[in-house]
Amino acid sequence: MDDTINRLVRKFKTNDPFKIAEGMNIEIWFRDLGDNTRGLYYRKLRRRYIAIHEGLDLPWRRFVCAHELGHDRLHPGISRFFLDEHSFFSAGKFERQANRFALKLLTAGQYIEQGETIGEFLMRNNIPPELSKFHL
Repeated sequence: MDDTINRLVRKFKTNDPFKIAEGMNIEIWFRDLGDNTRGLYYRKLRRRYIAIHEGLDLPWRRFVCAHELGHDRLHPGISRFFLDEHSFFSAGKFERQANRFALKLLTAGQYIEQGETIGEFLMRNNIPPELSKFHL
């Protein structure tokens, strides 16, 4: 996973998931995805798409985009939904991997400072602090 992230950051000279997706020709849509779905990734006829719930704020949009990029890189050929933890679905192995990928991508090149909590580190990197349960 770390090698994959490092290659992406080097190739696109950024850890911005929107710029990386654009560089990889992945189309991004903002749509109303309902109450429990924050984003989804799917492939159709060799085209790749990420849909992000239009009601999310920017930190969540960035995280969801990075999460769905994780599915693209780590789980090729599998369309997965990033579901709210309050839905009836439990986050399986693929979801945990995509969450970890997203956090590592969004914090690439950054380190926790002495005395800094994980929540503070995430906030400093414009990541919703409630994602600290998926800490690096």
